[in-house]
Amino acid sequence: MKKSWGITLLRMLIGWHFLYEGVWKLIQPGGWSCEGYLRMSRWFAEPVFRHIADTPRLLRLCDQANMWGLTLIGLALILGVLVRPAAVGGILMLAFYYIAQPPFLVYSSEGHFLWIDRNVVEAAALLAVCFVPSHQIGPILWRHFCLLLRRRDIAADGGSGAGVTSAGRRELLLSLSSLPVIGAFGYAFARKHGLAWERENLKTADAVTSATVKGFTFDDIKDMKKPIDKFGRIGNLKLSRMLLGGNLIGGWAHARDLLYTDKLVKAYHSDERVFRTFRMAEACGVNTIITNPALMRVINEYWKREGGKMQFISDSGHKEGLVRGAEVSVENGASAVYCHGGMSDNFAKKGEFDKIGEALEGMRKLGVPAGIGAHRLETVKGCVEQGIIPDFWVKTLHRTEYWSARPEAGYFSKDNVWCVEPDDVVAYMEKLEQPWVAFKILAAGALHPKDAFPYAFKSGADFICVGMYDFQLVEDVNLVNTVLDNPIERTRPWRA
Repeated sequence: MKKSWGITLLRMLIGWHFLYEGVWKLIQPGGWSCEGYLRMSRWFAEPVFRHIADTPRLLRLCDQANMWGLTLIGLALILGVLVRPAAVGGILMLAFYYIAQPPFLVYSSEGHFLWIDRNVVEAAALLAVCFVPSHQIGPILWRHFCLLLRRRDIAADGGSGAGVTSAGRRELLLSLSSLPVIGAFGYAFARKHGLAWERENLKTADAVTSATVKGFTFDDIKDMKKPIDKFGRIGNLKLSRMLLGGNLIGGWAHARDLLYTDKLVKAYHSDERVFRTFRMAEACGVNTIITNPALMRVINEYWKREGGKMQFISDSGHKEGLVRGAEVSVENGASAVYCHGGMSDNFAKKGEFDKIGEALEGMRKLGVPAGIGAHRLETVKGCVEQGIIPDFWVKTLHRTEYWSARPEAGYFSKDNVWCVEPDDVVAYMEKLEQPWVAFKILAAGALHPKDAFPYAFKSGADFICVGMYDFQLVEDVNLVNTVLDNPIERTRPWRA
């Protein structure tokens, strides 16, 4: 049967994709894991995939099978070596991905699909590769090796040794076309990863405006290197070092003078979108959300309908007071409570620290860890001076070097400054022995996580609370893992 150049090209293109996916996973700093992807499974095999994610030995085996399977299948398809076994292996891997996250159940950042997604298309293409002959370097090299041996034997017997035809040589040269593809892959890979630092260094503009539509891509769960595996404790409560902030979900966007943004984020966060955000957060290792009692309904719906395990820390903000807010929060499953930062600040400004103390004691009677929140450093200092010591602090921390900051105008000026004296905060919090959850570390979106995350941990924060949309979760988890997986120069000991 005549070999198809179309199938040869198709085989190499699929091989390129497989090879890059595999090598990308192999080189990830701190390692790569499919744990989050497995935990996001929503179809009939969900119990099997979750069992793999919960079993370290099986998970390591699955990680290695993914990384090396993709790499070796990709190499085999490009080179034309063991093509049919490689194609069958590729089909099995794609079937695994489809069953884990079918397009009719799981939203994808890659587009909108009706049953048929990229995995199905690639699997069908690999099926064609299995049955349609293509130019393959492996069989050709073996045939020519055998012909060379035959020529040597014939020559030894006194013959001419002829046997390699010009057509055979042409077939060999055609089959060697895979080698330039490997070379092009190596060059492209080196360019992409070797120059990544240059692209980062070019991002120096404070803002960019344009009349044209900009492309928008984001990391999905498959791009996660590994879930967060660094935890701390407040009392008996185990918390991931990065916590999910609830302001964006609740509609408290802190968008400076953009008055429509609160309504926009509330419209975006339908119940299903919130459930997806929680599922992704859990798959990424983020096990706790800090939010207001106003979100108790959707959190309880998530626990009931999705079987989720997301923990809930309440800021106890309630129209009937902090103690009542804490009571209804614990009744609805809160694992910890604290005095809402704005309410604590208002009491402190009036010198009514006794009300903060009364609220804290009322919270402690509920049998869960009880904390104090604050934006102003004076609130924390006043509580300490009055002997009001919580189980944990929730205190703002961010630099004021972003271009719109006006710290001289004081707290909340134009809704864009929440920590006007970060150096003083760091110095004072260093003395306190209670765990510290730092919030507003991004200055409500004014600072990039790659700068804010290491700053917060180096400054002594035990946990960071970060408001994240679903499309930001994986990128932020990859960033925080990079910070936590390396030595952190901090003078304040870990208090949790």
